[in-house]
Amino acid sequence: MTPTININSFMNSFSNRLEAPVRQHLKNVYGCVSLSTVSAATGAYVHLYTDILQAGFLSTLGALGLLIALGVTPDNGKNQKLRLGYLLGFAFLSGLGLGPLLEIVISIDPSIIVTSLVATTVIFVSFSISSLLAPRGQWLYLGGTLISFSNITILLLLANIFLRSTLLYQAQLYLGLFLMCGFIVFDTQLIVEKFHMGNKDFIAHSLELFIDFFRVFRYLVEILTIKEQQNRKRKQN
Repeated sequence: MTPTININSFMNSFSNRLEAPVRQHLKNVYGCVSLSTVSAATGAYVHLYTDILQAGFLSTLGALGLLIALGVTPDNGKNQKLRLGYLLGFAFLSGLGLGPLLEIVISIDPSIIVTSLVATTVIFVSFSISSLLAPRGQWLYLGGTLISFSNITILLLLANIFLRSTLLYQAQLYLGLFLMCGFIVFDTQLIVEKFHMGNKDFIAHSLELFIDFFRVFRYLVEILTIKEQQNRKRKQN
């Protein structure tokens, strides 16, 4: 009985917090995020296990082109299928581009990919729910702070091109992961605010959350891979 009561209490709290139109909009957004994730996974599979396409400069250029196409094609209510195609194409090529990294990870420990995917899903769902249940607009102030720390992450990345420091690289990964968790909270509340302001473009909104999900997964893959390599070195010594 207790789990049922808790679930009902949670659903009632969720329903009371968000109006029916907002809930429907979020269903569309998270539905697109799910489709994008599947598309990205397909892209990674194509790179790893087929000879149809391989990650490279052209796939990166294609992903950028589709991202721009989605951005410059406004939602007019009649081009949703076209814009959804742009989104899924971008996700597919993003997953394809992740292929070379996943090849390295598989050679070290394939279970890292599954662990990272499960952890990413838990992180994404947890921070999304906490953001939706928080008072409206509470976390929007994070925007400036997140952007500032993002600039620091970029500077660390650029500096490490010359310094080649493992410690600096790991710091950049952990800071990046921390920032993406913040962006999940910020972007979720921002999507709700945009909807209240009349912006009902759920495809563009899902793009923001898909990028958050994708980057959290990538950071976790790299962090767990480094940890596994360090553990193996300790065992050898």
